Amino acid sequence: MNSSRNDDADPRPNSVLVVVDFGSAVEVGAWSAIDDVVMGGVSSSALVASDEGTALFTGAVSMDKGGGFASVRSPDRARALAGRQGLRVHSRGDGQRYKLRVRTSADFEGIAYQIPFVTQHLAWSTTELAFVDFVPVLRGRVVPGAAPLDPGAIVSFGFLISDRQAGRFRLDLARIEAF
Repeated sequence: MNSSRNDDADPRPNSVLVVVDFGSAVEVGAWSAIDDVVMGGVSSSALVASDEGTALFTGAVSMDKGGGFASVRSPDRARALAGRQGLRVHSRGDGQRYKLRVRTSADFEGIAYQIPFVTQHLAWSTTELAFVDFVPVLRGRVVPGAAPLDPGAIVSFGFLISDRQAGRFRLDLARIEAF
C-alpha cells in the first residue's frame, strides 16, 4: 500500500503530514537515479527497498572523468504543502553530508531548491529543515535572484551526495514529513 499521499483536504495546518513513506515498495520503486553519468562521470546510485521496511539510497561517488555526484528523485506529482514550514527527514546515515532537493516544476532541467544535512554514523535521527533555508540551484550552482521556495508548488523530492565525497555511501530513509 502506498502511504505517500496528497492531502489537499487536511484541515489541520499545524499537524505533521507524511509526504513520503519509504516503507512502501511501490513508492521506492518509482524513484529514479540521476548520477554524474549524464555529464560523462562514472558515479552510480540507486534507491532500493530494504529488509527493514525503509529505503536505502546507496552507491559510489567517483571523481573520475569530471564526475562527483549521485542522486535520486521521486516522480513528479502535486503535493499540498502550502502553509507548511518545512520538512523532517527520518534517516540513518554514514556520517556524510547529503542534500535534500525539492522541485516546483516538472522541468527536468529546471531550478531545484536544496538544503544540506549531515548524518550521524549508523544512528537514526530526525533532521528538521525549514523551507526558508532552501537555496535555489541549477546544475549545482546557486541561482541569484530566483524566487524563494513556494512549498505549495513542490512536485518532487530528491537526495544528492556531492561536494567531493568520493567513495561508497549509504543513507537509510524511513520517511519525509511536512510540519
